[in-house]
Amino acid sequence: MAKLFEDTNENGSSEVLVWQGGTGTFWTWGDFAGAMVSLEASPDGENWFTVGTAACFGEKAVGGFAIGPCRLRATIAGATEATRISAVV
Repeated sequence: MAKLFEDTNENGSSEVLVWQGGTGTFWTWGDFAGAMVSLEASPDGENWFTVGTAACFGEKAVGGFAIGPCRLRATIAGATEATRISAVV
């Protein structure tokens, strides 16, 4: 598994992961405190797309995805001081 966030309470995006393509699982947990975390993919590192509703969460969850070779990252929006989100692929 690749760690994208660990107990993060800031809005923004994780480091970029190079995805070789295929099926994957997006895991998120922690104290969301109203924040949302989503998995995003990019064909070029500049244009980012949400992988879909199966990988966009406002609470502890797990979602599967299947996607070709690309870059992946997780993005947190709506974080507060109470937010502590971890996420892995």
